[in-house]
Amino acid sequence: QVQLVESGGGLVQAGDSLKLSCAASGQTANTFIMAWFRQAPEKEREFVAAIRWSGGSTSYSDSAKGRFTISADNAKTTVGLQMNSLKSEETAIYYCAGYTGSSWYFPTDPRRYAYWGQGTQVTVSS
Repeated sequence: QVQLVESGGGLVQAGDSLKLSCAASGQTANTFIMAWFRQAPEKEREFVAAIRWSGGSTSYSDSAKGRFTISADNAKTTVGLQMNSLKSEETAIYYCAGYTGSSWYFPTDPRRYAYWGQGTQVTVSS
């Protein structure tokens, strides 16, 4: 099993920056890709960014590209998400997720991810 705990959420103004962290513990050797998703009220959970533990290659949604940066440490204990120039429409609960498959691409469907944290609320006021 893998345990994921997010932190760093809060209330910011549009245009501000915020960094989220995800602490991973347990059998993290079973995970190959870590990702951030978000879910706004009455909307589906959507992919934001992903990173491979090994090698550090990354993938971003179109909306995150150029403004967000995902990072991970070599010890497979922490995944970060630096978010810049935040927009009010990005208000959501942000979730950290772990993928255990051997896909050569980055899955964007949340159903492909086996492990989830409890989420951290990000509120961006306009």
